[in-house]
Amino acid sequence: MPTDPSALPGRRALLRTGLATGAATATAGLAAPTPAAAASPVTGAGAPAPAPVPADRTVTLTGRLPTGAADFVHLPVEVPSGVREIAVSYSYDRPAVPAGTPGNSCDIGIFDERGTELGGRGFRGWSGGFRDSFALSAGAATPGYLPGPVNPGTWHVVLGPYQVAPQGLAYTVQVTFRFGRPGPAFTPHYPAERARGRGRAWYRGDCHLHTVHSDGRRLPEEVAAGARAAGLDFIVSTDHNTTSAHGVWGPLAGDDLLVITGEEVTTRNGHWLALGLDPGEFVDWRYRSRDGRFPRFARQVRRSGGLVVPAHPYCPYVACQWKFGYQDADAVEVWNGPWTYDDESAVDTWDAGLATALREGRDWLPALGNSDAHSAPQPIGSPHNVVLADDLSRPAVLDGLRAGRSWIAESAAVGLEFTATGHGRRAGIGERLTVPADAPVDVELTVSGVPGGTARLLTDEGQLHQETLPATGPATVRWRTTASLAAYVRAEVRRPRADGTPGKGNAMGPDLPWGPMAALTNPITLHVQQ
Repeated sequence: MPTDPSALPGRRALLRTGLATGAATATAGLAAPTPAAAASPVTGAGAPAPAPVPADRTVTLTGRLPTGAADFVHLPVEVPSGVREIAVSYSYDRPAVPAGTPGNSCDIGIFDERGTELGGRGFRGWSGGFRDSFALSAGAATPGYLPGPVNPGTWHVVLGPYQVAPQGLAYTVQVTFRFGRPGPAFTPHYPAERARGRGRAWYRGDCHLHTVHSDGRRLPEEVAAGARAAGLDFIVSTDHNTTSAHGVWGPLAGDDLLVITGEEVTTRNGHWLALGLDPGEFVDWRYRSRDGRFPRFARQVRRSGGLVVPAHPYCPYVACQWKFGYQDADAVEVWNGPWTYDDESAVDTWDAGLATALREGRDWLPALGNSDAHSAPQPIGSPHNVVLADDLSRPAVLDGLRAGRSWIAESAAVGLEFTATGHGRRAGIGERLTVPADAPVDVELTVSGVPGGTARLLTDEGQLHQETLPATGPATVRWRTTASLAAYVRAEVRRPRADGTPGKGNAMGPDLPWGPMAALTNPITLHVQQ
C-alpha cells in the first residue's frame, strides 16, 4: 500500500497557475536561443560551422496553495525550440501542525504541449510524491516518465497537493532546459501476449505489483525474478498513474513468465486496477466520484479487453477507500498483502454482493487477491490468484479472471480443489450447477499446505460447515446441501490463530475471530432447475 497516495483533481475550476496566493512567478526569464550571426565562419570543406549550443536555462516557479486548494494544479511552462532535455525539481514547505492535523504532501508530474485535457494525449509522466526531481528527453526518462519528443509549446508541470496544512503549502519548482540535438528515440520493448503455458490449466499470478516506475523500490528485473521465485506463471504491471514501465518488460518476460501490462489508477476517491491494457495505453486518474467520469475510463479499459478492479477498498489511508460503487467493476480485490481487518471487511462486502447479484439475476463480481508489493521485504505473490485459463496468454488469463474461475492463495505452497456435484452434473470454481430444488449437492474441498488450519464452507446463509485440517498431509472436506438451501457455496481456508487455536465465529476481543486467510475461492453458484 503506498504511503503517499497520488494527489488527484476534483475542483479543477478553483486553481490554476496565477490564482490567489497560489500564483506562480517566473524568477528567471527564458528566451528562445539567439540566432547565429549572419557572417559565420566556414570549415575547411566550405560548410558553415554549426551554431553554438545555448547554455542551459532555468525557470523557477513559486507560489503558495491555501488549504482547500484544487486537487490538481497546472503550472504552464513555455518550452522553446531546440530543447533536447527537460529537467524538473521541486520542493515545498512542511510547517509544524497540531496533532491530528494533516501536514503538507504534494505530488508532481508533467504534461507536454498537447495539453492537459482529461484523457487526452499530453501525459508525459507522474512520480507522485516518490521523487523530488525528474528529466525526460527523446531517448530516455526518469522512471515514471515517458521518453519522447521535446517539442516547443506550452507544457504544464502538474502539482497534486493532496494534503495542505492550515498555514498553506509554499512550493518552488525549477525547470531546466538543456539544448542540443535530440539524439535517437527510445524504442519500447513490450512483453509478448503469450507464454508457453500448459494448455487449459490452473495458472498462478499476481495482478498488483509496483516498481521504481512509481513508488516501489524494486527494479522491473527484480520483480520478474521475484515472481519466478514465488512460483508464478504471470504478473500484471500496475505502477501508479503511469505506463512508463510497459516498454521495459519485453526482455524480462519469457516462455516461463507472462507479463501483462496495466496501471493502478490512483484517484482521490479510491484506487483501481486497470488490468490488461494495450501496451503503452494510459488511463487518466484526475477525477473524483462526484465528477461522474469513472464510467468513461472503465469503458476505455474494457475496449482493450481489460478488467476494472477496485483495489483494497477498505484501506484506511487518505484517498484509498473506494467511493465509486461497483456497478462499473469487473472484479474486486478483497485481499491485499498481509491479511488484516481491511480484508475482512472487503470479503464481507463482497460476500453480501454475491447474494444480491444472484437474487437480481445479474452477474456477480469475482474476488481477486494480490500482494501489492512495493519493496523488500514485502513478498511478491503473497497472495496471488490461481486462475483456470485456456492458455497462458493475456486474453485467456483475463477471461478466466473475468468469469471468476479463480481462487486466491497465500503462496504457491497452498493447493486447493473445490467442486460441487449433483443430479449427475459437476461444477467447479466460478461455474454454475443447475439441479432440481431438492436434489442432493455434494460439495468437496481438498486442501494442502495449511497444516492445522480451519476449512469453512459458506453460502448466502453464512457459514454452514467448519472443519479443522490435520497437522500433516492434504485433507478433504465433504458437505451436502441442495439448491433450495444455498444460492452459492464458497470456501475459505484459515491459518490457526496466533494463540494456536482454531478460529470461532462471533468471537470478540483484540484478535481476529479467525486466523489469517490462507486460501479463498470464488463461489460455485447453485440454481434450481425449472
